[in-house]
Amino acid sequence: MITAFILRSLDRRISIAIAILLAVAVLVPLSNLLLPETSALHVPTYLMSLFGKYLTYALLALALDLVWGYCGILSLGHGAFFALGGYAMGMYLMRQIGSRGTYGNPILPDFMVFLNWKELPWFWYGFDNFWFAILMVLVAPGLLAFIFGWFAFRSRVNGVYLSIITQAMTYALLLAFFRNDMGFGGNNGLTDFKDILGFNIQADGTRAVLFSVTAVFLALALMLSSAIVRSKFGKVLVGVRDAESRTRFLGYRVEHIKLFVFVVSAMMAGIAGALYVPQVGIINPGEFAPANSIEVVIWTAVGGRATLIGPIIGAILVNGGKTIFTGLFPDFWLFALGGLFVAVTLLLPKGIVGTLAQYFGGKRQPVEPSATSEEDTQQPVQAAE
Repeated sequence: MITAFILRSLDRRISIAIAILLAVAVLVPLSNLLLPETSALHVPTYLMSLFGKYLTYALLALALDLVWGYCGILSLGHGAFFALGGYAMGMYLMRQIGSRGTYGNPILPDFMVFLNWKELPWFWYGFDNFWFAILMVLVAPGLLAFIFGWFAFRSRVNGVYLSIITQAMTYALLLAFFRNDMGFGGNNGLTDFKDILGFNIQADGTRAVLFSVTAVFLALALMLSSAIVRSKFGKVLVGVRDAESRTRFLGYRVEHIKLFVFVVSAMMAGIAGALYVPQVGIINPGEFAPANSIEVVIWTAVGGRATLIGPIIGAILVNGGKTIFTGLFPDFWLFALGGLFVAVTLLLPKGIVGTLAQYFGGKRQPVEPSATSEEDTQQPVQAAE
């Protein structure tokens, strides 16, 4: 029943995007593992891991689009949910090192031995089990989003004020995780990972599997997001975005709707962080930096807000350009990034995908964000049967 519901929500463009992601999940690892390095179609391991990182960013941008594009919640703190998921996975990977660490302690990670910790903190218990780590990847960001959203949405905090406090939240976590006495590695974070599920994390085969899993999870997240926004609940979600007062007047509990989609989005961001860490090999407090969350907004805006596919394209294109241009013009990349955001805002306000959809006149247009005028809000509301 759930599967049928999700499949009915897929339009042609979403189905094509999912098919491409699944094809990439199969073809890229096969190219890396089976084709010789001399082949023009061979994908080097470092390039596959780099693409895998881009896919985790795409998943993060998709998570933001769900709340910003379809519910009007401009979150500048999604980097916090991403980092919490990454730390949950990093804690599991640190516990797998065991006695192979620099100090040879089978229980305590190296940074705890260095800081003269005598015993493992209680919040590290259970992270020697993969299932527990995966549970925490969902619970940690989801619980934070629930607590934050419960108070913010019930207090009817909206607009720029909500954006500011989400950024304050991630900055507060940045300062907290920088402290050595927090038990998360301080400034250095968590690194020097050895194994995941008993497999060497540096092996080409493991890297290939991680890439495939990332692409598959991105496809699943796209399916889930499509099912949400194209359902009856999704129509109410857009109503909250475009006319919150009207939606509330019709009897909907707007704070509950916002809270649900905010928590789902946070969990998706946590999964993105968990997939990011084993491919990059490190997680540190820098992932909480407010600038990271602002970059996610740029990816989403460049690709196309409220399009689902757009944020994925935007994340891949912007980060691909960042990789290229930071090597060629390292001193000017930040200026280029800011200029890109300004140019997209002025010239492509609907983003790449939204503009293309409008230009080619597709039958199913993206659900465009719209502003409700003061005059419009004063008109009587008629409930459709």
